[in-house]
Amino acid sequence: MKKLGILLLALMGMAHAADDTSLTATIARLDTEMFNAFNTCDKPGQLEKYASYFDPNIEFYHDNGGVTWTRDVMIAQTKNYVCGKYRRELVPGSLKVSPVKDFGAIATGSHTFCQFGGSKCEGIAEFTLVWRLRDNTWQVTRALSYGHRAAATE
Repeated sequence: MKKLGILLLALMGMAHAADDTSLTATIARLDTEMFNAFNTCDKPGQLEKYASYFDPNIEFYHDNGGVTWTRDVMIAQTKNYVCGKYRRELVPGSLKVSPVKDFGAIATGSHTFCQFGGSKCEGIAEFTLVWRLRDNTWQVTRALSYGHRAAATE
């Protein structure tokens, strides 16, 4: 009986690991799609596509820029200060995803911001995104971008 219990625990662990792998793949795909729209937000339709990844009541906390309380304000600021000027790149291997029971996931990682026309990225920061799955749609409900600093030079 003890061996059966151990086997069941092992199988549950394998199923959990498979669920985590699937969740990580989903969030990684969403991160790529969302920031592809961000990086091309000066092109027709891309700013609206970027906006669709966020809950209307998004809370966005930025260590240098302060707090933004709605998607409309966040997107207006993106349009005014980012589109056509900067692109975001995920630092390879930095994305970590953790499930949130009956809600969605928390994604953390590091990203750099690069000026268009420049050959290097000058800033790096950490991020945390809280993703909610509702009605088969994933949206970010909370976003944090913090620890902004100069990128390491080679």
